Amino acid sequence: MDYQYTEEEDRKIVNRIKNELLEQLEYMEDQDDEALRKMIAEKVNLLNEDRYIPIRRRLQLASAVFSSMRQLDIIQEIMDDKSVTEIMVNGMNSIFIEKNGTLMRLNRRFDSRTVLDNIIQQIVGRCNRVVNESNPIVDARLEDGSRVNVVLNPVALNEGAVLTIRRFPKTPLTMDDLIDKEAISREAAEVLKDLVIAGYNVIVSGGTGSGKTTFLNCLSAYIPADERIITIEDSAELQIQGIDNLVRLETRNANVSGCKPITIRDLIRSSLRMRPDRIIVGEVRGEEAMDMVCSAMNCGHDGSMSTLHSNTAVDALARLQTMILMAADIPVMAIKEQISSGVDIIVHLGRLRDNSRKVLEIVEVVGMREGRIDTNLLYCFEEEDCRNGKIIGKLAKKGELINETKLKTAGL
Repeated sequence: MDYQYTEEEDRKIVNRIKNELLEQLEYMEDQDDEALRKMIAEKVNLLNEDRYIPIRRRLQLASAVFSSMRQLDIIQEIMDDKSVTEIMVNGMNSIFIEKNGTLMRLNRRFDSRTVLDNIIQQIVGRCNRVVNESNPIVDARLEDGSRVNVVLNPVALNEGAVLTIRRFPKTPLTMDDLIDKEAISREAAEVLKDLVIAGYNVIVSGGTGSGKTTFLNCLSAYIPADERIITIEDSAELQIQGIDNLVRLETRNANVSGCKPITIRDLIRSSLRMRPDRIIVGEVRGEEAMDMVCSAMNCGHDGSMSTLHSNTAVDALARLQTMILMAADIPVMAIKEQISSGVDIIVHLGRLRDNSRKVLEIVEVVGMREGRIDTNLLYCFEEEDCRNGKIIGKLAKKGELINETKLKTAGL
């Protein structure tokens, strides 16, 4: 008779085997992974004596037991599915994933809050981060580069901690990949290539999940290989390729051992003493915008880049202004002048209703006019049709670049 299983029954089997092994291991020396896998396989094979269990299912059960003991339990099983791009844990009883652009709820749960808390401590511990009641919010990353955000009780009111994991492909996407996905036109990509080579300062803006980090990676591939690049991030996500003289910096939270926090502002200031050609900040969210614009982009580090959240390209300028005001009480006009002279190009990304990610606008910042930051729209996405739920459109050219000084200096 074939083995008829349910998720609940498998969960009970996995827990029973895990508990039996934990009892045995209390009286044995620590086992390496290979020895533990053999012990698990023996336990799972014993199940076959009562009723026939297909080999494939036994392997799945053995993998689930190993994941619960040495890896990330349910999270590890989900992570093994390479088509999952986002994992959202809303407490112990609620798990959502994004797979192939579609959001869905899994019929899975953690056995207890303790299991979920232990997984979270494993993740943050590997990154030398600390999360607890006194520091209930933390950003971290997994070994494969996946971005992790954790929020604990009492800040999170769910039944258990909230865990969000954003995954990135092992092989970074290229601009050609984005062109194939119709996220950007080849013409616009060629224009951006020349602008990056020539050292235009670029801000990549967009909403959550619009692909800002991926696009920043693609742009960085155009940086000349002989330049010195400093990257600064809260949790390292950028996968810059082809640059030998690359320095990667990551912020640090304060911890109970007395280590002081190291912020993005600290790292930007330190990077200025490292003789960088370009400074790339993964994302600006607050006061560090002042250091990025005023100290990096306006102080000879042409070709610097960053990302920020905004609704439109023009809104990105307003957000920069607000974030700089958070850092210093200086006249608004002075801030606008710093932004208009420091930022050259804004590339705005969006996620459309068919879940496709596209470049929606490319805007040039051309200076000040009548007390406002003046912009020049270069490209804009125009929707033409919607067929079978897929949006059809093109990134239409709207204007010519006005400030060509850097292009001419670079001989382009």
